[in-house]
Amino acid sequence: MSAATAPRTVRLAGLVTVLQAVAGITFVVALLIRASQAELGSVGSLTRSSTYGEAGYFGLISLGVLFAGIGLLRSKHWARTPVLLLQLLLLGASWYAMGPSDSPLVAFGFAVPAVLVLWCLFNRAGREWWLRSSAAPDAEHENHSG
Repeated sequence: MSAATAPRTVRLAGLVTVLQAVAGITFVVALLIRASQAELGSVGSLTRSSTYGEAGYFGLISLGVLFAGIGLLRSKHWARTPVLLLQLLLLGASWYAMGPSDSPLVAFGFAVPAVLVLWCLFNRAGREWWLRSSAAPDAEHENHSG
């Protein structure tokens, strides 16, 4: 493994994150299809403009997740923090789905990939890859000149 290439577990975390983004984009497409129909078929006061707004919101988030996942696949260190934050948010959503919403299948659907990604980024290889990136660019230069 070269210094620039992330370990396999980090790239696996990137792949799972890209799959999460694809799921988000699929949800956005479903929202856009629903908003384009004559009857929204909802309970309550859901309007066409709020459905488009929801699709735009989730579209931006999904694109950000996609870029971060691709960043991990390409061994970019900047992508680690957004991916970690996303997984922590998904764990919170799964906790809510398990408890107050009483939807254990949804909870496991959110939690299992999130825990996998967190493990991939926090295992020994992922931590060593991250620590190699945290050295200051001029740190090596100072060590060699002394």
